[in-house]
Amino acid sequence: MNTGAAQYRAQQTGDAAAIVARHAELVRRIAHHLAARLPSSVDIDDLIQAGMIGLIEAARNFQSDQGATFETYASIRIRGSMIDAIRAGDWVPRSVHRRYRNVVAATRNVEQREGRAATSQEIAEALEMSVDDYHHVLQDAARGQLLSLDEYAEEHDGEPRLEQQDNITPARRFEQGAFRSALGDAIENLPEREQLVLSLYYEQELNLREIGAVLNVSESRVCQIHGQAMLRLRSRLTDWRSEVDAETA
Repeated sequence: MNTGAAQYRAQQTGDAAAIVARHAELVRRIAHHLAARLPSSVDIDDLIQAGMIGLIEAARNFQSDQGATFETYASIRIRGSMIDAIRAGDWVPRSVHRRYRNVVAATRNVEQREGRAATSQEIAEALEMSVDDYHHVLQDAARGQLLSLDEYAEEHDGEPRLEQQDNITPARRFEQGAFRSALGDAIENLPEREQLVLSLYYEQELNLREIGAVLNVSESRVCQIHGQAMLRLRSRLTDWRSEVDAETA
């Protein structure tokens, strides 16, 4: 057996173990942040376990010349590993997906007709349901990760892993830039409170309970506001995506 190779592998294993030990708290923080919008049936320990796998992969694959800190790189891998585990569970009922698609379509129709942000009452009336039932749909969808801004960006922007940046084609890079611009415009046109909730959740990384304390409302109400904001974004970005596809067809 090659002694030099064995020593190198041992050193690499030791370095990875040390990195994992130093960043275990990062895994726990991301897990609790995700768990704040998931059903109680999702075990926090399962998320942490999946995140640890992502952290180990990050420790093995990180390259310092990629233009990002290890914490940034690891956060992407950790969160991605947790989301992969959630998706693999496939616990969201099909009825939740179906109702959510109906709400997105109703929101788009109302806003196109009125030329402004649709109210909860208008969307509920378009769906022939009560406002309370409409809010329940938003909460179910938000808890089911259907309203994640990160997931939507991943699905429609094709955001690559950091280590794949060098392989992006000019067309893909242009599309990513166009998507981010459209997303920024859509966020700027949201009602002020919805913008604030998104900022506190995605930029300040507060959980729903903490945001509720800031706004002096219940966690359930924050979930509704977050869900409504994501609903509008999906509706408006669906229109943008359709326009782009029509232009490139």
